[in-house]
Amino acid sequence: MTEPSRTAETASRTLPERAAESAGTTAETPTETSTGTPTETSTGTPTAPSATAGPAAYPGGTADAYDAVADLYAELSRDSLAGLPLDRAMLSAFAELVRASGPGPVADLGCGPGPGTAHLRALGLDVFGVDLSPAMITLARAAYPGLRFELGSMDALDLPGAALSGIVSWYSLIHTPPEELPAYFAEFRRVLAPGGHLLLGFFESEGGPVSAFDHKVTTAYRWPVDGIAGLAGAAGFTEIGRMLREPGEGERFRRGHLLMRGGTRED
Repeated sequence: MTEPSRTAETASRTLPERAAESAGTTAETPTETSTGTPTETSTGTPTAPSATAGPAAYPGGTADAYDAVADLYAELSRDSLAGLPLDRAMLSAFAELVRASGPGPVADLGCGPGPGTAHLRALGLDVFGVDLSPAMITLARAAYPGLRFELGSMDALDLPGAALSGIVSWYSLIHTPPEELPAYFAEFRRVLAPGGHLLLGFFESEGGPVSAFDHKVTTAYRWPVDGIAGLAGAAGFTEIGRMLREPGEGERFRRGHLLMRGGTRED
């Protein structure tokens, strides 16, 4: 699910945490994973670290958790990019690169109730949203009837190969257990056309290891930027740029953003 960075000036915590507390959700207290960066196999290929804790019944448990707070989440997320010029700059850079590469659809994966998808459309992209939560998709369709939203899982997209010009995963991989993340990047590479672009947003671990934390919707993970870039690189993506942003008002953690390009099928 997307993770809005901050709402209005009154925000005191990240949006899903406040939404879950209002809905009476109790967070688990997860433990840290065993390592912080991709380890090296004998062939030098990065592999994901294993986790000692993870969301129950992922990904179905994650969908259920977001269903439970969907109405409040949608209410609070409408202006989630307001006051975040660096975040908007990364989205704008992504949109410019995609437009320059020629026409083609863009998928907002983990779109939630749809405000990020609408923002990407305003940037001139032919974008549609995909989310695992039925409640989120219902709210997105109601709020943005001119946009397309589909129920689906990021690791098994109902798309042919090379169908997309761009993918945005804006804090939507944060609940994925670390050992499962390579499969998601492989699926992104499958559906992205050669030379297409990928934008990732995530919680950055500030030099520490990959670690689970007490996200109030369901267990989430913080990643070192080099670690997540390494996993994406192993799937065939090349980094174009990165942006690290220190926590703003009401935010606990540093935010990481990676802008990447998919290679050719021969890479």
